[in-house]
Amino acid sequence: MTRKTFVAGVGMIQFKKPGTSERYDVMGAQAVRQALEDAGLAYTDVQQAYAGYVFGDSTCGQKALYHLGMTGIPVLNVNNNCATGSSALYLARQAVQSGAVDCALAVGFEEMNPGALKSAYTDRPSALERANAIVDELVGRNDLPSNAIRQFAGAGMAHMKKYGTKLETFAAIRAKASRHAANNPLAVFRNVVSTEDVMNAPMLWDGVLTRLMACPPTCGAAATLIVSEDFARKRGLRTDVFIAGQSLTTDTPSSFETRDMIRVVGADVTRAAANQAYEQAGVGPQDVDVIELHDCFAQNELITMEALGLCPEGEGPKLVADGDNTYGGKWVVNPSGGLLSKGHPLGATGLAQIYELTHQLRGSADARQVGNAQVALQHNLGLGGAGVVTILKRASA
Repeated sequence: MTRKTFVAGVGMIQFKKPGTSERYDVMGAQAVRQALEDAGLAYTDVQQAYAGYVFGDSTCGQKALYHLGMTGIPVLNVNNNCATGSSALYLARQAVQSGAVDCALAVGFEEMNPGALKSAYTDRPSALERANAIVDELVGRNDLPSNAIRQFAGAGMAHMKKYGTKLETFAAIRAKASRHAANNPLAVFRNVVSTEDVMNAPMLWDGVLTRLMACPPTCGAAATLIVSEDFARKRGLRTDVFIAGQSLTTDTPSSFETRDMIRVVGADVTRAAANQAYEQAGVGPQDVDVIELHDCFAQNELITMEALGLCPEGEGPKLVADGDNTYGGKWVVNPSGGLLSKGHPLGATGLAQIYELTHQLRGSADARQVGNAQVALQHNLGLGGAGVVTILKRASA
């Protein structure tokens, strides 16, 4: 059985810097309450729940959801690195689409520490061991502040060497993110910066990365309720936004065997997920109006736009120069401000993207509204690896 799946409700709390937020369980419960209120449902209507987080012990999902009630439903905890939030969504949608349940909840939350990402376990093999060996070979630079910088800035450097991409292009992407976030009250950073400001920020890697080109560690939560059409009709719920296509993909040999940093950080994973989601939804990149993608670094926004098929590989700089990633261009990319300005609480990120895109398709995104948005694309990436692409449509599209 394959059923149409609708976004009945979304919730998201304001993202905050580490040390200034509520605890993870309180944040998660707040986001769920918002989603339930948005949908007009009670927690007792939820039949399954999927809770996404990266930094936390087992059953943190139950800890958060028990604030809403102890209804005895299945609660599954999800950890898929930075793609955790949309992996939880993927499972919730799959449960409804298959007919297993009529109402499923995906919630993501993260309570992060300041500074660069670090593994919680140093006494066992890293899940990124294979990728890191290639990073050591192609990039080196073990003196950099974090492995994520070696990975994504290393991919950006590969793009610069292969296609002549300038550092100013990445700076322009970051400046665009800040202009978008200025209109998002839920973003952690709302100050507008110029391309020159980004270029003049402290260098984390000379000629390759400035501090402002990397997303900040953030705390926050977001939630989405997925329902079947029959359930929505019986309950009088809104059916204006539905998931038309969705794919979760993992690495293939090309991620490693090509010895290409652009592929090590997930370009082929993204491309495969996008192609599958486009096919399911019956659309192509030219049909998409608004995009929320995984810009953990400004470099990754460029790589991802190419992998999503917005332009051929190597032509991303022209897309940026032509303004086709912002209002007035072919696509509006990250109207929320993206990870670069909105913040990146790992477990919440994918669901925060769905929050933004749902409001865009509803026409309720206020000052961030993309005119007549009918088709939206969400992209969430986790190294190790997982890539999720979701195509959302207005019911009239």
